[in-house]
Amino acid sequence: MAMQQIPVYAFTGFLDSGKTKFIQETMEDPRFNAGERTLILIFEEGEEEYDISTYPKQNVWLEVLDQQTVSKEELKALQKKYKAERVVAELNGMQQVGDLYMRFPENWAIAQEVMFADSTTIMAYNANMRNLVMDKLMGAQMIVFNRMTPGADVMPFHKLARAANRNIDILYDYTDGTTQFDEIQDPLPFDINAPVIEIKDEDYALWYRDVSEEPEKYNGKTVRFKAQVAMLRRDKNNMFAPGRFVMTCCVEDIQFCGIPCRYEGASGLESRSWVMVTAKITAENHPLYKGDVGPMLTALSVEKNAQPAEPDVATF
Repeated sequence: MAMQQIPVYAFTGFLDSGKTKFIQETMEDPRFNAGERTLILIFEEGEEEYDISTYPKQNVWLEVLDQQTVSKEELKALQKKYKAERVVAELNGMQQVGDLYMRFPENWAIAQEVMFADSTTIMAYNANMRNLVMDKLMGAQMIVFNRMTPGADVMPFHKLARAANRNIDILYDYTDGTTQFDEIQDPLPFDINAPVIEIKDEDYALWYRDVSEEPEKYNGKTVRFKAQVAMLRRDKNNMFAPGRFVMTCCVEDIQFCGIPCRYEGASGLESRSWVMVTAKITAENHPLYKGDVGPMLTALSVEKNAQPAEPDVATF
């Protein structure tokens, strides 16, 4: 018998960013709180406190836990104890989100992840703890920049959010009580409708993310870019993976980001050498994508000795 799926509503952000206030107000809304048995997990305690007495339905239980040490077994036991049908989690801003998710029970699934950011302090956090900021932005469906001054320039906040996550929704919460969704369009720095899409060295990371997130958009198109050669472990015959090392936020998260490419001369390429690739893109299934559709290249030409002027890691 299949286990019941438990939806998890995760709220991230740093201390005093507004997470508790938002959860409190959400639980007071009968549209969200219609009597479902809800377990609220508190991994960070701030000045705000929860008041269950104001909730329209009170099948709600609070548990304060240590995000660093909580185990999968503890979480399972709490769900069983309260017969919880869903979980609302207020996460600790000083901890990595993914580390906690790895310890969630198998039947817990993230239904929504929202990040809260105090507009008066988030840039300082980004300057000094960028890895923690990026960690939260990359998985969130929405970010709320609160305590915004009416008339303030929103572009720095827009750029911060979209540099990490092109699909994130952005909401500005102003001190005068008004809110506004971000409607700024982000044009790509390359023309995807050109006969050959030319990817500059500095735009590789952005293109890689875009083609990985929306491979169907590039289906049938031709692309040209410089990359390093990586050989595939499984598909060794007439295949390689041109790509670059990409840094999202800090040195610790540098990883090679390549795309599988069919090329009859692959065996003659030297690993880690630089090449200029011109290839046709198709959206296909491949073991690298673990059952999902992803981009596949078919090389039209591969030119050797194409090292870029600055062969450092690519960034956003």
